[in-house]
Amino acid sequence: MITASIVVGIDVSRDWLDGFCFPGEQRFRLANAAEGHQQLISMIRQMPLSVQVGFEATGGQEWALWTALVEAGIDARQLPPAQIKAFAMSRGTRAKTDRIDAELIARFMLFRPEAGRRLPNKNVRILRALTTRRAQIVDMRKRFAAQIAARKKQNITADIEDMDDALRAMLDTQIGDLERRIAEAINQDVNSAIKAKLLLSIPGIGPVSAGMLIAEMPELGRMTAGQAAAMTGLAPVPHDSGTMRGQRAIAGGRRALRRVLFQAALAAACHNPVLKLVAKRLKERGKPHKLVIIAIARRLITIANAILKTGTQWKQKLSA
Repeated sequence: MITASIVVGIDVSRDWLDGFCFPGEQRFRLANAAEGHQQLISMIRQMPLSVQVGFEATGGQEWALWTALVEAGIDARQLPPAQIKAFAMSRGTRAKTDRIDAELIARFMLFRPEAGRRLPNKNVRILRALTTRRAQIVDMRKRFAAQIAARKKQNITADIEDMDDALRAMLDTQIGDLERRIAEAINQDVNSAIKAKLLLSIPGIGPVSAGMLIAEMPELGRMTAGQAAAMTGLAPVPHDSGTMRGQRAIAGGRRALRRVLFQAALAAACHNPVLKLVAKRLKERGKPHKLVIIAIARRLITIANAILKTGTQWKQKLSA
């Protein structure tokens, strides 16, 4: 394959960076540490053509490398693992090793040079870390509450109940502290503060939802309604063949963001004057509750995208 640039696919693990380069089909392995990052940057700077670097999202293992590459002026992108997996299946590749994954990533970038996410700015990275941590602790509190409910059916001592109360209070305190820090991170950045003000004008979207949208969807406001719904996994996917019309279902997207939008949709279905009517009509048509909430969440992300695109608050939009 003839290419005007060099493509470097990297499989990122906790300890190692396994790489594959096109053209030339060269392989390398470096440590996933500051020293290995600098070695990779030096290697790329010696290459004769422009370089594109790609790697999968690996739960945060790739962020230090991503930041170092971008700060060095290198085009580096984070790729969705689901797309790499589908690409491997399309090639009939069943084996999986770090070396194989690195080559698959490089070949995928040749096939889809426009794919991937670019590194968000520092404020958005901090905001994403805070919102991710909050979601983790909220999930922890939810599981802990279920454990407490199960223990109430047993004969437990007062000492254990006191320990439960103390731990629950600690989780509540950490969640409150994280919400305060999320608000501070938003207010410290002018662009994020403007986005938050626009998003909070939408009935149903609160501080948590607004913070998650800013952190997880920095592209919001620069895409079509269909793209926004697809990115959150709220667009119905058809399953048709010939005259057969299969049942539509949502799939993919950014899971953490979708969970927050479901919570926002529950509030919007009760308090948003427009979406409340939509939910009522769907219920009158006999639609199940889950489908109604999905429909409201999809309309909510569409409205948020339109409001950020126009820069017009919800109340102003309604009065226009």
